[in-house]
Amino acid sequence: MTLSELCRRITTDDCNLLPPDHKLGSRLVCPEYSRSVQEVKTYPLLSQERIFALCWSIDSSKVLHASMCPSPAPFCYQLSFSSGEKTQLHTHDYIELAYVAEGEFRQRILGKDIVFSRGDLCLIDKNCLHQDYLLDLPATILFLGIDNQMFTEVMNENVTTQKIISFLQAALLKQKDVQQYLHFHPSADDADELEDCLYLLLKELYHNRVGSHYICKGLLLRIFRILSTRYEFSLSREQRKTMNWIVFEEVAEYIQRNFTDVTIRDLTNTFHYQEDYFNRLIKSKTGLTYSAYVQNIRLEKAAQLLTESAKSIDEISDIVGYHNKGYFYKIFQEKYGMTPSKYRKQGH
Repeated sequence: MTLSELCRRITTDDCNLLPPDHKLGSRLVCPEYSRSVQEVKTYPLLSQERIFALCWSIDSSKVLHASMCPSPAPFCYQLSFSSGEKTQLHTHDYIELAYVAEGEFRQRILGKDIVFSRGDLCLIDKNCLHQDYLLDLPATILFLGIDNQMFTEVMNENVTTQKIISFLQAALLKQKDVQQYLHFHPSADDADELEDCLYLLLKELYHNRVGSHYICKGLLLRIFRILSTRYEFSLSREQRKTMNWIVFEEVAEYIQRNFTDVTIRDLTNTFHYQEDYFNRLIKSKTGLTYSAYVQNIRLEKAAQLLTESAKSIDEISDIVGYHNKGYFYKIFQEKYGMTPSKYRKQGH
């Protein structure tokens, strides 16, 4: 069963259908009733857990099927709508993560219309003003509501490198008057893994068995690990510039610590970006290719050892990662214009 099939099952099968005027209906989907009123959606009393799921399944007959879990008993709600209708303008007092499992989804966030395609996610900070479009196109959307304590715990688990975590926290957990959202775009390889995690999370929330809290937190950790390391996300020009520098600093520090035998595959395994990303990143910040950048660090370390230690040149060559002594001599002379022994005699 796919994630979209699970969402449709939860919203249509084996559940109590709520009457159209049920008070919970407006919690699941509230059509626009005023252009001036701004609703504040609080963390639902329906669930005492620190994460909940809201499933929307929209069919081409302009009917939206919705359900929320966990809940004491399965239930669902149906709303007939006019194409292009919007939900009431609202904010949350918790973090919302929306995932498009099928079709297309459109939101108006901070006055800007944004279209999300299958596999896209939108992470919306608390107090970020937005509303959802209801379109007569089949679509399945999974909304995850994450309370602030849970989100902070996930961020503090160091599921990715610390500086990147700090950036995400700064981007998403600002003061109350700063409204933020992040639009995540998947690559072909990463979408399946993320959807598998979302599927397991939704299934766990739906069944809500003993120990579910711990399983859900673990799955949420995996989801944010994937999002923060393998997904592209939309940022302002200044935010993008800042993020690139943060990632470069992390990569540069890693190379400095492991320059003797570091490989580009090590970077891929540690930071979870594609190999060509590191070449582009390093080239943009230093003007050097990855290989030239690592070579430069090794030779600078060799030059330091030549002047600050009594180690032999052969030992230094090994220390900085060059076991072919002839090659080491060649590239050292190309960089410094003299042999290692002459460099040491001159006391540079």
